[in-house]
Amino acid sequence: MTLAAASLSAGATSILFVGNSYTYGDPAGAAPIVKGYRPDTVTDLNGSSIGGVPALFKAMTVAAGLHYDVSLETVPGVGLDHHYRDKFGTIVKPFDVVLLQSYSTLDAGKPGNAATLVKYACLLAEAFHRANPNVDVRLTATWSRADQAYVKQGPWYGKPIGQMALDVRRGYNEARAASPLIRSVIPVGEAWNRAFAAGVADINPYDGIGPKQINLWAPDAYHASVYGYYLEALTIFGNVTGRDPRVLGAADGVAHDIGIDAATASALQEIAAQQLDAEQAAR
Repeated sequence: MTLAAASLSAGATSILFVGNSYTYGDPAGAAPIVKGYRPDTVTDLNGSSIGGVPALFKAMTVAAGLHYDVSLETVPGVGLDHHYRDKFGTIVKPFDVVLLQSYSTLDAGKPGNAATLVKYACLLAEAFHRANPNVDVRLTATWSRADQAYVKQGPWYGKPIGQMALDVRRGYNEARAASPLIRSVIPVGEAWNRAFAAGVADINPYDGIGPKQINLWAPDAYHASVYGYYLEALTIFGNVTGRDPRVLGAADGVAHDIGIDAATASALQEIAAQQLDAEQAAR
């Protein structure tokens, strides 16, 4: 989005997505259509012309009649510590909403250890709060990696597929609890777990995909497929806007654009809505 275009969006809610390939839609994970989705509708602060999940979110808000100015700053294979150390001046501006997404295993060197996530989520929340005392900071908790659960050297090998997502969520919960400036955790990984439990998504891509099921993972069993990124975007959309993802309907244009059929779009919207309802009921 150009500065001229941004100036036309006065009054819109400004939102920044900070993350890695889980946010931008990794092309090596066979989702280039997500990474390249409508980059002209969002502002990539790194100048990389990425659309990604932020652009999916933007299109959903437009379809819902909402007004968001969407920005993103993403770097592959990093956690929040990288964004704090190397991208501070790029990202810390007076945004209305900021979503922070960190490394897939919480810590690349110590999988499952949330200490680095907690430290830098708190530091970034403080920095964004200084830029805008009314900023709404949220954390995006991500999904279980099949390559970590079904491959012997994986830290979650032998555990139920949903366990990694629950452990990741626990780490993000620790970060939220450590800072009064962090509002909530977005349950993307648990939405994936719900899709597994409902039989919408296959739980193990290594033994083939079940009839009438989808694969939320890309072929690397690590990143998301278009289905996984769509479910991520739906969950973020519902959490941030407060709108029921089912308002998008089976004929959702975003799903159509990235090659998801109407029945599957409807099923994934239902999963996201149920997960968000469960979060609300648990409060």
